[in-house]
Amino acid sequence: MDVVRRYFEAFNAGDTDGMLACLTDDVAHHVNEGKVRVGKDLFGLFCAHMSRCYREELTDMVIFEGDGGRRAAAEFIVNGTYLETDPGLPPARGQTYRLPGGSFFDIRDGKIARVTTYYNLADWVAQVS
Repeated sequence: MDVVRRYFEAFNAGDTDGMLACLTDDVAHHVNEGKVRVGKDLFGLFCAHMSRCYREELTDMVIFEGDGGRRAAAEFIVNGTYLETDPGLPPARGQTYRLPGGSFFDIRDGKIARVTTYYNLADWVAQVS
C-alpha cells in the first residue's frame, strides 16, 4: 500500500501537508477518543493540535493490505514525548511514552478515505502520570 506507506512516512517527518496529500477531500478521521472528523480541513486542525502537544515517531511498522487494495491496516509502536498539556489529560512535563497502536484505512482512487486509529489511553495516562 504505497499511499499508506507515504502517509506514515509523512507522519514520522512531521509533514502535515504530506499526510494531507494522501487523503481524499472527504476523509473520515476516527480518532481513538472523540468524534469523527470529516474533511481535510478538520484533519489538518487535528494535526496542528497534536504537533503542539506531542512529538511522536512510529516504529516497528507492519502494514497489511486487504479487499483488493481497498482496505489496509497497520500495527506499530508509538514513541512519543508529551510537550504541552492537552485539555482533560495529565499535565505535560516532557514525559516520554511508548505504546502499541494500530490504524485502519479505506482506500478510494489511490487515496485514504478513512483513517481509524486505536491505542490504549489508560496505558498512555499511566506512563505520563
